[in-house]
Amino acid sequence: MKRKSKSYLSLTVIAAMILSLFSSSMASAASDEEQSLSAAATTSIQSYVSAMQPGWNLGNSLDATGADETSWGNPRVTKELIQQIANQGYKSIRIPVTWDQHTGSAPNYTIDAAYMSRVQEVINWALDANLYVMINIHHDSWLWTSYMGRDHDAVLARYNAVWTQIADRFKASSSKLMFESINEPRFTEGGTTDPATAYKLLDELNTSFHKIVRASGGNNATRAIVLPTLATSSTQADLDALSQTIAKLKDPNIIATVHYYGFWPFSVNIAGYTKFEADTQKDITDTFDRVYNSFVAKGIPVVIGEFGLLGFDKNTGVIEQGEKLKFFEFFSNYVRQKNMTTMLWDNGQHFSRTAYKWSDPELYNVMKAGWTGRSSTAETDLLYFKKGAAIQDKTVKLNLNGNTFSSLSNGSTTLVKGTDYTISGDTLVIKSSLVTKLLASGKLGVNATLTAKFNKGANWNFNVISYDTPKVSATTGTTSSFAIPTTFNGNQLATMEATYTSGGNAGPQNWTSYKEFATAFSPDYSANVIKLTPDFFKETNDGEVLLKFYFWNGDVVNYKITKSGSSVVGKTS
Repeated sequence: MKRKSKSYLSLTVIAAMILSLFSSSMASAASDEEQSLSAAATTSIQSYVSAMQPGWNLGNSLDATGADETSWGNPRVTKELIQQIANQGYKSIRIPVTWDQHTGSAPNYTIDAAYMSRVQEVINWALDANLYVMINIHHDSWLWTSYMGRDHDAVLARYNAVWTQIADRFKASSSKLMFESINEPRFTEGGTTDPATAYKLLDELNTSFHKIVRASGGNNATRAIVLPTLATSSTQADLDALSQTIAKLKDPNIIATVHYYGFWPFSVNIAGYTKFEADTQKDITDTFDRVYNSFVAKGIPVVIGEFGLLGFDKNTGVIEQGEKLKFFEFFSNYVRQKNMTTMLWDNGQHFSRTAYKWSDPELYNVMKAGWTGRSSTAETDLLYFKKGAAIQDKTVKLNLNGNTFSSLSNGSTTLVKGTDYTISGDTLVIKSSLVTKLLASGKLGVNATLTAKFNKGANWNFNVISYDTPKVSATTGTTSSFAIPTTFNGNQLATMEATYTSGGNAGPQNWTSYKEFATAFSPDYSANVIKLTPDFFKETNDGEVLLKFYFWNGDVVNYKITKSGSSVVGKTS
């Protein structure tokens, strides 16, 4: 991975510094003028997009590919759910819609009237809640538009027919409704692997969509429309291709969109990327510098139509809590600086569709604070103390992010500065006397949660944990069901490494020895086991495999498995 090189002072830099001493007043005046010009150049469509911040996705409902919106496990959308989203502070909602199974045959491709009415009902609920609303054609992108390279005319005819009907149905709707041409467009199913050809096909779809909407009358003549990059990717080539399409259309009411699910190794917890470190941060800054320079700086606003972490597709615990919070805090701040609107992808794992509560209130609080400012974080949220060892003061570095520390509490009890803890700048020291009291029960695991409060932003929680070295036991099983008995002893698993004793990396994605969390392995703390998945064994050769389990307190535990056909034997190593 590339990292920043060390900086140095060259003669040119020194000369520039000297020159700057004589030109500071001129630079200040120029800066003021640039800011004035920038403010004057703010377009109405940028104001529209800014008013959409923040946004939320109604995922895995109307975009489900089964018989109806409940086919992927979510309940029917209700008016109360939409209002609750508005009550949470969201200003916009993206309603992904898959039309495929509700569309008739050629040549008319008539959309089922009842389904169209249902889509309109949900849209109207959102408009009634004073939300900006984005609708699109969603999983159609892989169900049939992806075949455009092979079946060009048929795909284009169907695409045009679907958008003609949608545009006509909603041409009288509020201007707070916007159309997105297509979700995450790809053309690989039709055999298109050449990027230039894919760009041409996407340009054709986006251009046809634009023409249909603008010619359909009513509010569609000036309605905000949203155009994606290829696969809603943010590579420079993909950004450039969309930029060329937008320039050609010469329309002041176009919004560009990309999606973002983080630096991939961190976002799924693979290759040892368990922490929110420099590479993960750099991926955020590099990505949105490119997006900003390609669009926003040129007067084309950007909506990040989906964001999150890919590991959430498995479960939200794939990424350790504190590291997850640092990702969302940093991301929210950086894209806010770039004047982009964000829309959280939520397929039901974040906000309950029936209880109307957040599954992770800490995450919501960090995201909410990020809409207007920054939250403070820390190097960790896990404070480990080994059972039986002498308890020492615990020093923790804070990431204040421009804020100031206010207090530390244990539940409803405000702790005493100087007695229970000390604070100096960004260094917090939790005193051993306090820890001794908190661990008095002698139980392993989380004994207390300390809450750090700051003058701004969300709180930061520290889990005070008593632990002992984890222990794994011998067992037998099969490639379809193999679970290692584990006494976690208060520990939490970070990652797993798998290598053949004869050399080389075992398991899927063998370019790395560190396997993907919840894909190759998964801890079950309630059942006291670490499970190795069938997917892990599918790409593991017969023979001996050395496993190393890395825990968040720093412990590493070795284990050896022997695979022979479908039989697996495990023993301590």
